[in-house]
Amino acid sequence: MVSRENAVIGACILLTVALALAIESLDTTYPEWLPIALFLGGGVIVPLAINGALDRRGTA
Repeated sequence: MVSRENAVIGACILLTVALALAIESLDTTYPEWLPIALFLGGGVIVPLAINGALDRRGTA
């Protein structure tokens, strides 16, 4: 059985990878820091924020 935290993290990672592939396929120039920021934001910070908000809502 998959926990809620793992489901949120997995969904965020899948969406981040899909967004990264979409950006890569656009043939546009972008800053070289963008992929790192995208993966850190979408794969680490966003899931932590979502899980934190869900935990606070569940205990209130």
